[in-house]
Amino acid sequence: MSKIIITIVGKDRVGIVAKTCNYLADNQMNILDITQTILQDYFNMMMIVDISRAEKSFDDMARELSEVGESIGVAIRCQREEIFTSMHRI
Repeated sequence: MSKIIITIVGKDRVGIVAKTCNYLADNQMNILDITQTILQDYFNMMMIVDISRAEKSFDDMARELSEVGESIGVAIRCQREEIFTSMHRI
């Protein structure tokens, strides 16, 4: 299974989860785990996503998700699971 970590940060607004999840579903990506927090007016979400059925390259997915984020006023960042794990290992 190939996994990525997606983080979304920005001012809370309607449609953040819907637009992000629609992109994932349209590209055969499955959400394995998700957490979301809203602190005052700021939205923060982290997802672990299975991309093993996706036909696009990681670079294309990351760029397109970033563009989705820009269109709704948030920052969406993607990292490969193994890189994320290595960066956060104690």
